[in-house]
Amino acid sequence: MDIATRVYNHRWKLDPIVRSLIDTDFYKLLMCQSVFTNHPRTQVTFSLINRADHIPLARLIDEGELREQLDHIRGLQLSRGESTFLRGNTFYGKRQMFRPDFMEWFERFRLPPYHLERVGDQYELTFEGNWAEAMLWEIPALAVLMELRSRAVLGRMKRFELQVLYARAMTRLWEKIKQLQSLEALRIADFGTRRRHSFLWQDWCVQAMIEGLGEKFAGTSNCLIAMRREVEAIGTNAHELPMVYAALSDSDAALAEAPYRVLADWQAEHSGNLRIILPDTFGTAGFLDRAPDWLSDWTGIRIDSGDPAEGAEAAIRWWQARGQDPRQKLVIFSDGLDVDKIMELQAQFSGRVRISFGWGTLLTNDFRGLAPDDGLAPFSLVCKAQSANGRPTVKLSDNPRKAMGPAAEIARYKRVFDVGEQRASAIVV
Repeated sequence: MDIATRVYNHRWKLDPIVRSLIDTDFYKLLMCQSVFTNHPRTQVTFSLINRADHIPLARLIDEGELREQLDHIRGLQLSRGESTFLRGNTFYGKRQMFRPDFMEWFERFRLPPYHLERVGDQYELTFEGNWAEAMLWEIPALAVLMELRSRAVLGRMKRFELQVLYARAMTRLWEKIKQLQSLEALRIADFGTRRRHSFLWQDWCVQAMIEGLGEKFAGTSNCLIAMRREVEAIGTNAHELPMVYAALSDSDAALAEAPYRVLADWQAEHSGNLRIILPDTFGTAGFLDRAPDWLSDWTGIRIDSGDPAEGAEAAIRWWQARGQDPRQKLVIFSDGLDVDKIMELQAQFSGRVRISFGWGTLLTNDFRGLAPDDGLAPFSLVCKAQSANGRPTVKLSDNPRKAMGPAAEIARYKRVFDVGEQRASAIVV
């Protein structure tokens, strides 16, 4: 496929940005089923957050075009082939991962309304409603904003400029893949949907990983690409669950237990490699100190903020203290990874734990230095739950620069979860 020509022809509306309700991350569908079962009446609000406010999205992206893409997504429904894929496929060794009652609901589902408003040089984009419905806006909304920003820059380039741009980006990615080929026992997956350069580019990146890494490539978080390219759909759960569970808590004691209630519900639904702990929502150290013993039997831990090596060492010490053999446990690194860090972590922890990598933005959107004024450099854009049943949500993270929520609630959560001094680090993506 000649991506440059397709991009040049975007002005003729050849390619919608989001093509399917399963053009989303696998973990969103797994979490959606859990929410559908355990919190069918919870009301939430999700909001767009541009952590890189020097990127003037409202000046780069035409509001009419943004609405057109969002309205297109609202018109999408699950196709028969997509339903068959979700109902009949084997995920993580389990058939019928998605229950019939959930699938019947999802087959009728359309995304709820959105609220869009321009405020200065940024957009306020919010989604309100039933949790299982509103949550499914997160990934497509981010994909639309990221790709419209890319299209705004690419639209000023001529045909041969685009050819050279994509040739250089392809060469850059292939050189990364060649470096990774040397790593023994590498296991790596594409986690790059939410801040990808474009759907076409993510699809190309996955095909390059398939060819270049073979069995070392574990799969992709993107369900549509997993279906089309016949690779594994990868994902478990995310910060959204403990954030909302915590917001629904009626006391400090209930708040302290919220992260474990999430995982108790998850354990009742899933087994094996889906039992991955994400401990950093309210601080990893406190989470592990107070964790019930049954969690140490889980398959592994995903490290998504703070220093990744420190997080892995903390996990190893925790497993050892609970009488577990870390060599049988899985550590998934997924925060801001690129080739150098992947190779460093693989060397540091090989033989001490089982290792896997979720490679995100710098796989599917590394156009740094390739466009005029570095206009295609990736940036940190998120869409998070802001409230649940009218109560504000909070995220602390192991990096205080990623903390979100009202100041008074952040202070309360730090007290309840006994979060001490934290070391801030730059947010790359």
